[in-house]
Amino acid sequence: MNSNITDTNDFFKDKVLGHPAGLFVLFFTEMWERFSFYGMRALLVLFFTASLFDEGWGWPREHASALFGSYVGLVYLSTMLGGYFADKIIGFRWAVVVGALLMTLGHGAMAVETPFFIYMGLGLLVFGNGFFKPNMTSIISEMYKNHQEKKDGAYTIFYMGVNAGAFFGILLCGYLGEKIGWSYGFGLAGIFMLFGLIQFWLAQNIFGDIGLKPKKEEQTKASTSEEDNDKRVPFSKGQLVLITICSALGILWILNDPAAKISEGAFNIFDFQMLGLEGNNFVILTALVLFLGLLIYRLTKYSQLTKEKLIAVTFFAFLTIFFWAIFEQSPNTLTVFAKDYTDRVLEGTSAYIFKVINTLIAIVPLGIITWVLWLLFKQTFAKYKWSNIILATSFVIVWGVTIWMISNEFKASSYNVTYSNVNGKTEEVKIISSEAYKENDVIKIKDIQSLSIYDQKEASNGNNKIENGYLIDGKGNQVGECLAAKVVGFSKEPKPGAFGTTVNNVDVVITNSLGESVSKKVKISSEEKGELNVGDEILVKIAHSIKYDLNQTSQTTATISSVNSAVEIPASWFSILNSLFIIAFAPLFSKWWESKYNPSANMKYGIGMFLLAIGMACVAFGANGIEPGAKTASVSIIWLILVYLFHTMGELCISPVGLSYVSKLVPARMIAFMFGVWYLAVAIGMKGAGKFGENIDKIADTEGISYFFWMLTIVSVVVGAISILFEPIIKKLMHGVR
Repeated sequence: MNSNITDTNDFFKDKVLGHPAGLFVLFFTEMWERFSFYGMRALLVLFFTASLFDEGWGWPREHASALFGSYVGLVYLSTMLGGYFADKIIGFRWAVVVGALLMTLGHGAMAVETPFFIYMGLGLLVFGNGFFKPNMTSIISEMYKNHQEKKDGAYTIFYMGVNAGAFFGILLCGYLGEKIGWSYGFGLAGIFMLFGLIQFWLAQNIFGDIGLKPKKEEQTKASTSEEDNDKRVPFSKGQLVLITICSALGILWILNDPAAKISEGAFNIFDFQMLGLEGNNFVILTALVLFLGLLIYRLTKYSQLTKEKLIAVTFFAFLTIFFWAIFEQSPNTLTVFAKDYTDRVLEGTSAYIFKVINTLIAIVPLGIITWVLWLLFKQTFAKYKWSNIILATSFVIVWGVTIWMISNEFKASSYNVTYSNVNGKTEEVKIISSEAYKENDVIKIKDIQSLSIYDQKEASNGNNKIENGYLIDGKGNQVGECLAAKVVGFSKEPKPGAFGTTVNNVDVVITNSLGESVSKKVKISSEEKGELNVGDEILVKIAHSIKYDLNQTSQTTATISSVNSAVEIPASWFSILNSLFIIAFAPLFSKWWESKYNPSANMKYGIGMFLLAIGMACVAFGANGIEPGAKTASVSIIWLILVYLFHTMGELCISPVGLSYVSKLVPARMIAFMFGVWYLAVAIGMKGAGKFGENIDKIADTEGISYFFWMLTIVSVVVGAISILFEPIIKKLMHGVR
């Protein structure tokens, strides 16, 4: 193939749906990358916070949120590094290959689930995303360089690939991770990333010269071909040193922040006090002040027109921080809310309706994408046979997993079972299983005990009381046994994945209802340990978590007393609603932006933040009845569905708009620097999402979890109001750009 293409018309000889076949190679490569990225991300916080009995790491939510925030923040920061290497050294195409390979290795490492491999996997994913993410769209831009009228349609098709990948990644990886095992979810993400890499590699000649290693003379030509005569403000050596210092401090902080929390201070490179601030806070504030000082100084050096446009971009970047900090609660606190505070078990007719809906939203999009795959085959199979075979194999696997998941869900039933617990008491519980049992069958279950100290806070709550060895809450529900125990000693055990730190235990002897003495270990905090001494008499609360014993290893037997059609919705399932709603509403919002009613940039941001506020208000209102300190609840799923509906509409107002205004307002020679500023704002927002999430337990314990979501609602309203109030000023600074 003659790849020396100047007008790009050759790309349009083999068309699929009116666009070059190469666009759909990128479509499927991006689809599998997003499948792996979002599939893994949906499981991350759930895996870290899952109990040891559920094969998770048993982390506090604060630690999981800290690591989550740093991970997603670094993903966006790494795009600047990947973009630089692609532009200057290896080209777009090799950057995509390197990124895909690093991400494949990263997902494979995470499937091992040991601390070393989990951290190594996250590191590989950060750098892999940095190389991959910014360069796929660069290839599309070059492909349509002389066909600007078709570029909007191309990006729309590509964006559908992004959302299709996110949808199926969360749906399938989330299901496998939660229902079968975490390593299966992480591993499936890696498998499809590998398929995307191989498919792209085998079909890369379809892009001609696009994305190959840049030639020095082309870079020189690009740098001297600008037509604007605006004032140049080159970076001085001192400014470059300042940028290096800011970058180093920021990266060290974003790495040290979760490490210090997870290790409980054992690993903290900023373990000092300065000006009344903890070292960690002092370092990041210093970096931000230095960077803002440099940014303000440089703004004063440009011409009045350029300076005002750059101030407008900076204003929108500031708003973007708050948008992402609140929107990215989806895989963090909203997923935790789905897991612990939402009634995800549906029975009878409602269960059947959900099973039908879940089937349709899985099969219909997959069928449409398979049809697009067939159209691509017809155009490219002769030239790129092996790439198409790899792509077909990946679809056979995804169809197989999807059909297996749907079949499993349709077989799921709820079983009320009775059994004798380890203390000899008869219990009646409900389990969900896809196995076919009938009434009076005897099955094996796991009776998992979770022990905690019944503290003064619970004892002073007038709604709680102890009757016949059971703890009764204010609604009359039994929330666990509460038995007398005697402290006989203290011990420690390794804490999984926490930089070699340990968990404190108090060793107690409990006298059960049969008069037997049973030795137990109760996990305690450092604060609780300081209040206890050997010989103390305490109350120990015992909560039971009953699971169907898939491996038939438990000696606990239970008798089935009744059967009903049921489904337990995975906590990660709700995150697929974002992609589903984007696909449904994106065309409507696109029509809105093209109409005479197209709002200004400030109004779009304001509307987006208000929609974000409405979403948070929905979940806050739904959680109103949850008492402070409660660790579980049964809120209706409707509130989470409404959250994702309003948040998606908010995203459609803000997310596609931001980068568009950077390209419109910033002079061509400065666009790389301002994109860097923009992605820095997004990274700060992502880390902010983790910071918000770190405080959910502290606020939930004192004020109630509803209070936490009301706080995010208020922040969203305030930011939206600021955007609208500043409209006259920003409109003037934009000088007619819409």
